[in-house]
Amino acid sequence: MCLGVPGRVTQVEPNTLGVTMGRVDFGGVIKEVCLAYLPDVKIGEYVIVHVGFAIGRVSEREAMEVFQTLRELGELGELDVGQPE
Repeated sequence: MCLGVPGRVTQVEPNTLGVTMGRVDFGGVIKEVCLAYLPDVKIGEYVIVHVGFAIGRVSEREAMEVFQTLRELGELGELDVGQPE
């Protein structure tokens, strides 16, 4: 099963190849994420991340609902969204 996890964008910048990358906060877990599919994303927006790539936007409310569900399932501490290669 594939899972996209919401997170809040905290940093946006191109890497040495010109690909838009950023840091995303997943409820306290910070990961580097490829933002190439959402090049106009802004700091503070929430995105859905799958295997290290931001693939869509969500509202803060939707993101908080997912975090609450993950907490209830005891899965938030095991968050691992992967890293882009």
